[in-house]
Amino acid sequence: MKKNFLFGMLLFAAAGFTACSSDEDAAGSARMEVRMTDAPGDYQEVNVDIQSVQVHRNANDDESGWVTLDNIRPGVYNLLDFANGKDTLLASANLPVGRISQIRLVLGNNNSLKLKGENTTRPLNTPSGQTSGVKLQINADLEADVTYVVLLDFDAPKSVVPRGNSGQYNLKPVIRTITKAVAGGIKGTVTPAAAKPGILVISAANDTIGGFADSNGNYLIKGVPAGTYKVQFSTVAPYQNKEVTSVVVTNDQITQVPTVDLN
Repeated sequence: MKKNFLFGMLLFAAAGFTACSSDEDAAGSARMEVRMTDAPGDYQEVNVDIQSVQVHRNANDDESGWVTLDNIRPGVYNLLDFANGKDTLLASANLPVGRISQIRLVLGNNNSLKLKGENTTRPLNTPSGQTSGVKLQINADLEADVTYVVLLDFDAPKSVVPRGNSGQYNLKPVIRTITKAVAGGIKGTVTPAAAKPGILVISAANDTIGGFADSNGNYLIKGVPAGTYKVQFSTVAPYQNKEVTSVVVTNDQITQVPTVDLN
């Protein structure tokens, strides 16, 4: 058993410590990721310039309610790269718990289109998206310490609109939003707190997420997908290594593990 614990701790040390925090860290917050996918279209390229992603926390449309997500990946995205089940991460952030009513994409000026059989790109005019942004309803309730994904399903064929017979095109985004909890977590307490164990959450496929208990003996391991896990607690003498099995995690909540005594 000790060899298994030591090997697991080496794996965890290589992976880093971002998955675990104490109950005091990021209290009352949820993790949100915004990802984009696309329905296939009859084009070579549909390039969309995404500069910012914002969420709105109020029921009304007051501008003061908009919050820009911290970790943004601005740039020009070819929507057709994300067809047939592929997606890409646009932005992420830790947000206070509560209702998120809307999401807004702020677009830049470098939107373009390449038709099949052509070697040159045509500009895509986006009169509304360039100023106030593309607003979408999501109406999601965020729970503490749960990880959510907002999937923006961009419909390229419906979003590209010809301007009569001029050979010019407008971009009028048609986007379906899908919001779902994708990971829950595991929390609990160890005694005595002085043991300060390393903690490994191990799936049936031996995928591992880890962290440490804090100075009060509390631990919170976030970003754990739904499933059944064993939780290993690794410490040093005079304390004992322990293991808790059959810990069930669901995507929409944090699972409480009974207190573990390492004496």
